[in-house]
Amino acid sequence: MSLPPPDSTFSRRTLVVLMEDKPGVLSHVSNLFRRRNYNIESLTVGHSETQDISRMTVVVHANDAMLEQVAKQLYKLINVTKVSEVNTDDAVMRELALIKVHAPSAQRAEIKQVVDIFRAQIIDVALDSMVIEITGDESKVESLISILKPFGIKELTRTGRVAMMRGSLTANGTRFGS
Repeated sequence: MSLPPPDSTFSRRTLVVLMEDKPGVLSHVSNLFRRRNYNIESLTVGHSETQDISRMTVVVHANDAMLEQVAKQLYKLINVTKVSEVNTDDAVMRELALIKVHAPSAQRAEIKQVVDIFRAQIIDVALDSMVIEITGDESKVESLISILKPFGIKELTRTGRVAMMRGSLTANGTRFGS
């Protein structure tokens, strides 16, 4: 019996990379993607629950073969301790966005209604603008942005995807409490 061929379709894939928290590690990881000519769609890095270990979430547009190659190359980096693909069925995925929108006093009530519908928050108010914070899946963030566009978006920043395994499974492959 032969195995089916690897999936050649490209899709958005999420990798969680655990690595030693040392200077230059992020540069090595991003250079690996650059050398392979893979575009990083989003990249977030921060401290993990383990001292001296950082957690990187990378979103790339790739097929199975590309993802396997990236994982093999990541493991060759001395400071990388674990690489895991996280799929949407097994994980909680979120993004944070801050949106500064043009908000003269005549439009503030309408903007507030929209913000409330999306369960977002107004975190700063100035004479002619508001800063709105939204956390959720990417489609929720995109929807709020598209609704706020007619008001005039002055500035926008997004974290990119962060992901965590559901239930007792962790990114390092162990079960919680093990």
